Amino acid sequence: MRNDPFMRTYSPRQEAMARAAGAQNTAAASTQSAAALTRPVSATGSTADLLAPYLVKSQPYYRSVADEVELYEAAYSVRMPIMLKGPTGCGKTRFVEYMAWKLGKPLITVACNEDMTASDLVGRFLLDVNGTRWQDGPLALAARHGAICYLDEVVEARQDTTVVIHPLTDARRVLPLEKKGELIEAHPDFQVVISYNPGYQSLMKDLKQSTKQRFGALDFNYPEHEVEAEIVAHESGTSLEVAKNLVHIGERARNLKGHGLDEGLSTRMLIYAGSLIAKGVAPLAACRVALVRPITDDPDMRDALDSAVTTYF
Repeated sequence: MRNDPFMRTYSPRQEAMARAAGAQNTAAASTQSAAALTRPVSATGSTADLLAPYLVKSQPYYRSVADEVELYEAAYSVRMPIMLKGPTGCGKTRFVEYMAWKLGKPLITVACNEDMTASDLVGRFLLDVNGTRWQDGPLALAARHGAICYLDEVVEARQDTTVVIHPLTDARRVLPLEKKGELIEAHPDFQVVISYNPGYQSLMKDLKQSTKQRFGALDFNYPEHEVEAEIVAHESGTSLEVAKNLVHIGERARNLKGHGLDEGLSTRMLIYAGSLIAKGVAPLAACRVALVRPITDDPDMRDALDSAVTTYF
């Protein structure tokens, strides 16, 4: 692929058409293309149609616990890639959804896994009744049209897959589509956000330093007791008193992390238990189903957690 300014903006088919049209048409097309890049998503019909499914339609409930909202807004204003670090079920994904809604930007989420390839992110050629066509992957779609691309649990992906985000997360802000022979220059509204749980890190499952140092980072954890109880009550529909008891159980279970439990009870799990209680399920049964049974199969550990439940219910 030639690395000239023309090829950095147009695909080969567009290049042939533009050069055949002459210098005057090329200049006009370039002006229109530049205008389209700076135009809001809602003003361009085709782009709006592509990104409409990814807009967060209603305000997600998010209870800020520090200055994470202001810090993220500052990071987005300079399009800094952001890394969210924290235990499972502590609100990382909800935070991204809330910020996308607050900023009015589409959010394209990718649940990373070990079988994910670079083509799953950037795109591939597909066969249909009309022949071969190119299909943008979620990363290419976000970069081309201006969305926030959220890679959830990014360390679950292979390192040879995650390196494809490197050109988009430094000063270049480009995405090479090698199979297509195209270089996407990231839309001004584009941003990469990744998340992972540092508690699951190992030598085999961790981000490379060359990846980490391309991101700013926000640390997340389970909220303080009163705040977490407020969140559980709001999200589950149960009473604040019941929510406080559930948070007490969660805090006792988290103290067992590393002493029989790989991970403590998440805020998400407490909400599940509260939702069952709000539907009329007995608290002891709700906690067994939503808190104790999912997290461990060890009989002694189950007995310990059951004892914590009976203390508060």
